[in-house]
Amino acid sequence: MARQATDLMAQYAAYHRDRRNIATHFVGIPLIIFAVGVLLARAQFHVADWTVSAAWIAWGAATLWYLTRGNLVLGLATAVVNAVLMALAHPLAVGSTASWLAWGLGSFLAGWVIQFIGHYYEGRKPAFVDDLVGLLVGPMFVVGEALFALGWGRDLLAEIERRAGPTHLRDLTHPA
Repeated sequence: MARQATDLMAQYAAYHRDRRNIATHFVGIPLIIFAVGVLLARAQFHVADWTVSAAWIAWGAATLWYLTRGNLVLGLATAVVNAVLMALAHPLAVGSTASWLAWGLGSFLAGWVIQFIGHYYEGRKPAFVDDLVGLLVGPMFVVGEALFALGWGRDLLAEIERRAGPTHLRDLTHPA
């Protein structure tokens, strides 16, 4: 759990070199984070005159973890993206139980289906199967990939590619 962002990103990247898999993660991971927000937002805790949801508590704990991985920009960016997803999720928790569960479970299942489609292209199981911390690294990886596309973090990207190799399109006619 105490590993640095570079090590975590490189390990996660080793499971995510096919560009189609990475693309599916840009949809699947935010859907999963959003779904967790919807499902946890319904649990409310009241302390004095202050109310906080389990979703914001989980976000706070994850944010502390991201900010202690040794890359402040990546940690802050991941926290901001996750905060936006939590904020979007909260209004859906106040509807009927059926609506809440439909949004929460529906988004969760859709996100995982998209993830597994990506891993079909990759020809490799998801990273979290071998290391549960991959569930936290996934959002950081997607945010990192977006930042790399915008020109940020060239040294980090170079180190990830040195360790995990460049991205590619796997030939599906020849199994890995």
